[in-house]
Amino acid sequence: MSQAKYVRCSLETLSNQLADLGHPACPAVVGDLLRGLDYHLYVNVKRFTGPYHPQRDQQFGWIQILIDTFRDEGLPILSVDSKKKELIGNFANAGATWGPQADVVNAHDFLTDALYQGRPYGLYDVLANKGHVIVGTSSDTPQFAVEAVARWWERIGGRRYPGVEELLILADSGGSNGCRPRLWKKCLQELVADRYGLAVTVCHYPTGASAYNPVEHRLFGPISTNWAGVPLRTPEVMLGYLRGTRTKTGLRVTAEWWERNYQTGVKVTDAEMAELNLERGDTCPQWNYTILPRKVYQWN
Repeated sequence: MSQAKYVRCSLETLSNQLADLGHPACPAVVGDLLRGLDYHLYVNVKRFTGPYHPQRDQQFGWIQILIDTFRDEGLPILSVDSKKKELIGNFANAGATWGPQADVVNAHDFLTDALYQGRPYGLYDVLANKGHVIVGTSSDTPQFAVEAVARWWERIGGRRYPGVEELLILADSGGSNGCRPRLWKKCLQELVADRYGLAVTVCHYPTGASAYNPVEHRLFGPISTNWAGVPLRTPEVMLGYLRGTRTKTGLRVTAEWWERNYQTGVKVTDAEMAELNLERGDTCPQWNYTILPRKVYQWN
């Protein structure tokens, strides 16, 4: 076996080892010597996103072209994604907050102690710099994701952009709103395109590139900062901090609670897919497509 030993040495340990070698130096001096050699304490940097996809740059270029086109024409651009699930109850929340004393919370994050398991779904309006979050209490399924989009259009988007017939959706390539789930496309057809007469163009960011989706840093980032260190004890507290999210750039956030059960594992057959009015894009068709309203479809 190899004689190499892998250890994480503290300054005190290094000081003792140097003393054993006949070079006594206190931990503070050891630290100064390390910094003089340009050594510092670092944390791991998350950067590698897996194998480089050959069409990654091409997809980013196409997304930017569509964003510029929709922006120039004043057409809505909606960036969507699911935020990590949150336990609603007396649980610790990462971060620190000002106060006369620390909040006392549960020592363990047991699901059985939670009032709810909230699943925030974020919808960020790129042109208006406004966010909307729907907090679901069931599974994060493609149907839930599409119903969140439909809910946003019914309550906000349709009034903010009256008379438009096109919508651009920016989404990750995986998850409930990924490029592969058939149910995502089927629900977009029925609940958005057919119901509201919208031509829905969807662009998915390449695998491992979700950080470039605007909803991540323009909506979820400020939200996490706003409720950092605050226990989300009740739905009202959670919604309050969501609605209280503000930034210097003018971001405002609305939010709502959504208690509805969604079944997982719903299959969409080949015959059902054939009925969709779906047109694949010429550029990276696996990530780009438009779902057109079916004129013969009547919403009941």
